[in-house]
Order: sequence, then structure tokens, then C-alpha cells
Amino acid sequence: MNESQFYAHISEDGTRKQTIESHLLGTAEKAAKFAAEIGEENRGYLAGLIHDVGKYSKAFQKRLEGGAKVDHSSAGAQLAYKELRDDIVEMVVSGHHGGIPDCGHDTDVAGDGTLKGRIKKEVEDYTAWQSDTVFQLWRQKEPLPAQPKDRISAAFRLRMVYSCLVDADYLDTEEFMKGQVDRGQYETIGELHKKLETYIAPWWDAKTELNKKRCEILRQCIDAGKERDRGLYTLTVPTGGGKTVSSLAFALNHAKQHEMKRVIYVIPYTSIIDQTAQVFQGILGPENVVEHHSGVNDWLGEDEPTPEQARKILATENWDAPIIVTTAVQFFESLFSNKPSRCRKLHNIANSVVIFDEAQTLPMDYLRPCVMAISELVKNHGVTAVLCTATQPALHPLFEEYGVRSEEICHNPDELYNFFKRTTFVQAKEDWSEEYLAEELNQVQQALCVVNVRATAQRVYELLEEEGSYCLTTLLCPADRKRLLEEIRTRLKNNQPCRVVSTSLIEAGVDLDFPAVWREHAGLDSVLQAAGRCNREGKRTAEQSVVTVFTLEEQTIPENIQQNAQAARYVWNNNSSGVDSIQSISNYFDYLMLLKNTGQSKWETELMEWIKELAYRKVAERFHLIEDNQYTIYLPVEEMEEQIAKLKKGKVSRTLYRQLAQFAVSIPVSDCRKLEELHLLCPVGERAYVLEDMRYYSPQKGLELNKQLDTAIIL
Repeated sequence: MNESQFYAHISEDGTRKQTIESHLLGTAEKAAKFAAEIGEENRGYLAGLIHDVGKYSKAFQKRLEGGAKVDHSSAGAQLAYKELRDDIVEMVVSGHHGGIPDCGHDTDVAGDGTLKGRIKKEVEDYTAWQSDTVFQLWRQKEPLPAQPKDRISAAFRLRMVYSCLVDADYLDTEEFMKGQVDRGQYETIGELHKKLETYIAPWWDAKTELNKKRCEILRQCIDAGKERDRGLYTLTVPTGGGKTVSSLAFALNHAKQHEMKRVIYVIPYTSIIDQTAQVFQGILGPENVVEHHSGVNDWLGEDEPTPEQARKILATENWDAPIIVTTAVQFFESLFSNKPSRCRKLHNIANSVVIFDEAQTLPMDYLRPCVMAISELVKNHGVTAVLCTATQPALHPLFEEYGVRSEEICHNPDELYNFFKRTTFVQAKEDWSEEYLAEELNQVQQALCVVNVRATAQRVYELLEEEGSYCLTTLLCPADRKRLLEEIRTRLKNNQPCRVVSTSLIEAGVDLDFPAVWREHAGLDSVLQAAGRCNREGKRTAEQSVVTVFTLEEQTIPENIQQNAQAARYVWNNNSSGVDSIQSISNYFDYLMLLKNTGQSKWETELMEWIKELAYRKVAERFHLIEDNQYTIYLPVEEMEEQIAKLKKGKVSRTLYRQLAQFAVSIPVSDCRKLEELHLLCPVGERAYVLEDMRYYSPQKGLELNKQLDTAIIL
């Protein structure tokens, strides 16, 4: 059998074939280029060169013609084991299709799914590869550099090399299958920097004291971006200080100065990503900004997407765009994943500026592994990370444990907090009923009230005057939340009646300005974030802009924020500088960490051990920022009628799910059971349902889990 008879892929129409040699060489060259960013060019090249040698078997060639499935990954892993004895190459080749396996132990047997087991597995004869050019290139291989001695660093380095291999593998296959692929074609960081300079140029002629102070913050960020080395930074700017554009200015100046590839914005909630992405698109052009999160919707048509839409869809797979806006869940769960589809993007995080917006929202139960991951990116992968927030958590000791020290970008955060003080805080002396709370809100024309529980928000909303009243919770689908937020902005701008009762989703980064705010008792960071929606533009005095903190009768603070609320009470009762001072914020986070005992929990201890043992599958199964107890409820709205029909028939695709995400609500299993008992759900997949009766969904307040419908008995 000559070399031209060994193929890696056949085109979908069956008219073209790609030789294994062509695929291995193409993948090796791409993987080497990607891996050069992290100093692993040789490992990337060798992994690409042998990842598919198992396809030289007669069994795999039959597979291409419709035969039985063949494990072609173990052959390359065994070859790397015999001739390299390099954990990184062995693991990434072994898992390039099914996911990085656990390393395992020497006692593992051939049937085990670990690397140690797969190395003992009997594989199909692939010696025919010795007649190909790639074999000669393999024989010329040079010794690989030593792997990192630190086991945590070694684990992250392996993931990065894995990312280089799987992205190269996908891209080379995509190029063969589709021909010319419309990827890239974005503007350079230098060109985006010029666009930003043009955008902010009119700002420097500031007339008001507020805008002069914002320009001062902006200037400090620009200078720091140009002058400071790569590393870890904090940007502590009070609400209303313009941190979104200022942080972008730091990032683009820093990326330009240090020849970095991209800027990645990590945002806590999908509910505020649209706002940030729209700001960046307005400055830099929509073609250069890619959103990647569960609610993204680049294409909602049945026709072929435009070239720009196609590039954006492809860019969510590997983050090759210059500006990426994503969620903390997407970012961190990808870093701890073992799956090729999620890890594919990781190598494009290297040599980037990563801004963690609203850094105080990093989940306390996952704080240590998140800090560890950020530290690894900064120390070993050329990343500059910025923790950006108005309420900076006290994370310095944790970062120092992992050998990273942070610097503040702004020179005078204490002065900034004094300057931007725009509200007066009041604590209600007695517990309130929901009826009393509604009366308070109805007495003013414009008000924001933030409560802890979605059901509370819906009940209070029902007690508000009808005109200009709104309810915002995650029981609303993303499409309706966006629509209501636009209505709210319009009413506020036009000085029309506007009373909003919301859960905490409105607190982080939603650009709204109310004359008065009510906040149910919670953590101090949440209270201060809610206060950031009061007198945001400084049009009133602090005395006129009251933030009232209250407790509701017969309602228990949710378990997940009880310690946060306790720490807030501690600060309320033990400070003399005001709850909105930097000292109070620091005291709050110190006390909160004391309550939560940030020494490693049992599961964190296990997680760290698994990382050190290279147990990638175990780590991926355990690391979930949002615990996996949520069920997805799709809404059969008129505009999604065709898509819902496809979903029910099982004709699913990534595009279909992206389209439906705008009309979906996530609820915990307990709420899902309630709807099932009422026979309101049609199952359409694992943990996914279609709502059968739209009377249980209101476009104004969302899914109504406790709704009682009138029924008629016909005799």
C-alpha cells in the first residue's frame, strides 16, 4: 500500500480525500506556531506530528468507508511513551479527541481509561506510517526541555499544549473540509488603539468636575498601560468613575506596548455582558468584538450568515478575535476542563490582557482555585490580569501564596472614593412587610429596589402601581430582560414614572441612574453595588440620594449569602468611616474570609491533589462555578416556533441552541419538579424542557412558578 492510499479525512460529498501525511504536517505546523507563544514550539510540533498515527491502520482506513469505530489516539500516546517519555505529549495526544484522561497509576490495566491504562492497550498495527515523510521528520526530533517541576504549573502547561494541538487539529481539518475558511481578518491591536484614541479625544476638554475626575482616572490607566510591566493589577474605581472605558484604555495601551495579542473581558453575569459588548463595539467596531457566553446570538436567520457573523461564530470556538467578552463561568470552567471543545481556546489566553470585571463576584467557595489559575497565567503564560471593581476584595494574601503580587493602577483610590461619594445610607430600624415596602416605593416617581429572592421580587412587583413598574429577575428570558432594560432606560431619561424591583442581577455593571434605592440586607459588596445605581451621574446631592437598607418580615436570608450579610452587619456596627469607604470594604472582606475560613475546604484539598496528580477528568467533573443543578426551560414564543419544532424532533445543533438561548430560563431541580407535577413540561433532552403552557410565563415578570390558574368544570 503506497502512502497516497492512507487517508485522514474524506470530504462530506465524498469527492476529496486528505492524506494522513498532509493532515499531520498541517497540524504540526499550526500547533508549533500556537505553542511558540508559551515556549513550547517543539512539543506542539511533535504532538501534531504523531497525534493521528493510529489512522495508518487498515482498520481505520475501513472506518473511513463506514466501518467500525477505531481508537486511533492510543497509538500516538504509546509512541510518545516509548520514544519520548514525556507526560505532556503522551497526555495531549491520548486525549485529543475524547478529552485529557487522568494520568492514572502503574497498576492500571489496559481496559482503564487513564493514560497508564491506554499505554498498555493493544492497538491496531500502524507501522505503515514508517513509509511516510512524517516518519523521517519524527526520527529527526530533538530532545524536549524539562517539564515544570511544580506540579500545578505542569498541569496548566499541559492544558496549554493540549489547546494548541486540538485547535490546530480542528483548523487543519476545517480547512480541508470547507476549503478556504473565513477566520481572522480582524484589525490589529494598534489599529484598535487608534480607534480608542479617536473616541476619547473629545473627553479631554472636560467642563464639569465629575468629568475632569473621570479624565484623571482615564489618564492614569493610559499611562500605566504604557509604562508598567506585565503582571497582576487592581483597578479600584468607585461606581460612576468610568472604569469600563478606562480599563479598556489600560488594556489596549498595555497590549500595544508589549505586543500582546488580545484583550479578554471576563464578566460575572450574562445579564450585563450585552451592555459592555455594546460599548466596545461602539468604540472599536462590532466586527472586532466577540461575545462568548450562553446567551450569545450572532445569527438568528435561516439564510447563510454574513462573513462577519460567520467569523464571530467561529471565533467563539477558539477566541482568535482581538476583543473577547465572556463570562467567569466560561473562562474558569474552560481552564479546568479536559474536553477539546472547551480547551481549544486556552492557548489564545496566553499573551493577552485579561480584565476581570466586578472581581468581587468571584465565588468564595472557588476562590483559591480561581486565584491559582490567574496566578499561573500571569507567571507562566505572558498574561497581564486586572481585577477591576468598585469594591475590591482582599485577595492579596491568596495571590502571594502563589507567588504573585498585585499593584493598584490608580494612585489615589481613597481620594476617589471621597470624591465619588454620592449617596447617604440609612438602615431601617424595624423589619418591613412586603406591603409596606411597596408603599414606600409607590410614594416616589422613580425608584430601584433590590431583593434577595426572585419570588419576593415578583410579589412586590404585583403591589406596585401599574404605570412604569418593572420586575427584573433571571426568571425572565434574556430577550425580555434586554427589552425591559431598554424601556427602563428610556423612562429614566424622560423623567417618567419608573419603579423597578429586581434581584441582584441589576447590581453589577448595569448602567442605570435612580434618585433613590432600596436594598434588602445582604453582603456589603452587594449593598454598595446597588447603591452604585443611585445618583450615578451626580446630578443630586448625597443627602438627596438615599440608599435604604431593610430586612423583610418572616423572610430568611438565603443560605448562600448569610455569611456575607453577617459580615456586612459587623461593618455597620464597627466602623466610623462610613460603610462606603475603602477601609470599610477592606474590613468587610477580611471578616467575610474569616467567617468562611478560606483555608482549603475538603473538596478544595481534593481538587488540588487531583491537579498535582494530573487527574484531568476528575478535576473537570468537579469544577463548576455554577453547581450543575439547573434545568433549562425553553419558551415556545412565536418567533421561535420553527426552532422549538426542530428541538422537539431532536434536530439539534449548536446554532439551534444559540438561537433558543435568548428565550430560555434556568431553574433549579426543585422548581422544575413543581412544573412537572402540573404537566407543564415537555422533555427535549437531558435537563431540558419546553414549557407547554405559556400562561405560566409573563413577559413582564418571567416564569411564574407558583401561579394558580382559574379552571372551569364543564358538566
